[in-house]
Amino acid sequence: MKTASISVTKNQLSALIEQVRQGETILITDHDCPVARLAPIATENGQPGTDELVLLERKGILRRGHGRICRLMPPVVPTQHASALQALLEEREWAR
Repeated sequence: MKTASISVTKNQLSALIEQVRQGETILITDHDCPVARLAPIATENGQPGTDELVLLERKGILRRGHGRICRLMPPVVPTQHASALQALLEEREWAR
């Protein structure tokens, strides 16, 4: 992550924003104390950047996947003269 003082940020804002568009995050400092961060809102493919994903995960809005395929139960195949209502009631009894 690059750093820039407030005076450099004021004088070179266009160049810094261009770096942010390229995916760079810039920490803005005031007398060597961090006060703000310039970060890209989205990457080129429209997906949020890593910083935004971490923030959403911390807020509890997002839960990252574990990378494994989710195993679902096979679909129920109805018999020839089955009642949908009866199947629903049986499913509730078994707490599927």
